[in-house]
Amino acid sequence: MFLKNLLNFLSFRPFLWLIFWVNLLGTIYGYIWYIPQLVITPAKFLVFVPDSPTASLFFTIAIAGFLFKKNLPFIEALAIVTLFKYGIWAVVMNLLVLAETGSMAWQAYMLIFSHLGMAVQGLLYSPYYRFKSYHLAAAAVWTLHNDVIDYVFGMMPRYGSLMIYLPQIGYFTFWLSMLSIFLGYYLVVRKKAYKLSLSFAQ
Repeated sequence: MFLKNLLNFLSFRPFLWLIFWVNLLGTIYGYIWYIPQLVITPAKFLVFVPDSPTASLFFTIAIAGFLFKKNLPFIEALAIVTLFKYGIWAVVMNLLVLAETGSMAWQAYMLIFSHLGMAVQGLLYSPYYRFKSYHLAAAAVWTLHNDVIDYVFGMMPRYGSLMIYLPQIGYFTFWLSMLSIFLGYYLVVRKKAYKLSLSFAQ
């Protein structure tokens, strides 16, 4: 009952507008945060570097679709996969920094809570997504290709003292990608996945 009421609240149009603006502003902030890395990134890799803000951009576009009574299946597939992946990734990396150094700046705590929110919101809105297996397959190609760009071509986010663990981080990231893709399948694509109507956006 609690979950059903929560999902109904998530479909409340004023709340959708709130989610839209929070994610849009967070996306803008995220791209600004990446500027120091972007200015030294070769042009051909630029689209693959700002992982978290691009994930929240996908979700922002998906929410805009909801507000205009439209499903955008490929964007929704990208949103659920990348929001969970990069949300959890950032939480784990910041906690590892804390374990490695014994302290974290206040900004790191902010990043933990904001990225955990990213991961959770992508999953909570899954009953409203309408993507198919081929949309998810395309999102999987994007996500795994991004891992190659990050860990083969060295475009991953910089986490200071953790860079000595780069092979282990790359391995963890690959399996986190696989888990994220599986969640997209389990929550949306499979036949028994829980669905809610998009009629809330009227």
